[in-house]
Amino acid sequence: MQRPPDTHLCARLLLAGALIATGALAGCASTGTTPPSTPLAAWPDRLQALLPTDVLLLGEQHDAPEHQRLQRETVLWLAAKGQLAAVVMEMAESGHSTQALPRDATDAQAQAALQWNDAAWPWKAYGPVVMAAVAAGVPVLGGNLPRAQMLAAMGEARWDQHLPAPALAQQHQALREGHCGLLPESQIAPMARIQIARDASMARTAQQALRPGQTVLLVAGGGHVLRSLGVPTHWPAGLVSKVALAQSGKAQTAIKSEAIKPGDAEAVIETPALPPRDACAELREKWRPARPAP
Repeated sequence: MQRPPDTHLCARLLLAGALIATGALAGCASTGTTPPSTPLAAWPDRLQALLPTDVLLLGEQHDAPEHQRLQRETVLWLAAKGQLAAVVMEMAESGHSTQALPRDATDAQAQAALQWNDAAWPWKAYGPVVMAAVAAGVPVLGGNLPRAQMLAAMGEARWDQHLPAPALAQQHQALREGHCGLLPESQIAPMARIQIARDASMARTAQQALRPGQTVLLVAGGGHVLRSLGVPTHWPAGLVSKVALAQSGKAQTAIKSEAIKPGDAEAVIETPALPPRDACAELREKWRPARPAP
């Protein structure tokens, strides 16, 4: 019998592996057709066009360094204009923040304040984003559902009713594809509940950070920011948000465009393609049962 994956591994796969389905698909989202891509060099102008907004959701591919650089540039640009209320990050758990840190805080102090899990989220990738905000006097808030609550979320059937049936089916299919068909079917619905609960946690954190006349920047994997599936499905009426998705290379040519909903994003930012890798082979190796000792 296949050993079920632990919730931490599955959560990480939703960040990287599920980009094969949900996150990568996000690169095509817009108003019925693929939105014009924004070269990285032109991002400040496109960013200006997205304002004002209560929340700016910036979706990433987690293994793309250019996407973290884009996040840092967004923090610096918004902070320099006095428009950045807070940075909410999927990469840290809700309940932790840099709010009490001085502007000259060290990396170690920021990591401690956020209870940063470097094994899951390399600080060398995300530290510059965090520290740019800290140096600007802008709080960084963990937005993700705490790992300790994931098991409970798996059993909360109320999440099955949150999305319309077609969107929930899309979420389930994203989990199947994102886990390369290795996730037992019995775990699809429970893992979808975790995904939806994580989106709810990030939405709640962002709402708590709202400030009149400023923008909360929410940084998360591409699948989490989709307007039809992710964090925006948890917004209250009247909250204004804009979605920008970073994608590596021409990912849209290799995905099923019919899975994208019109209006899922206002902007796509293209970055150079990453070296090819067989994520499914890596996952199969990671989940392969340990051989008994001789």
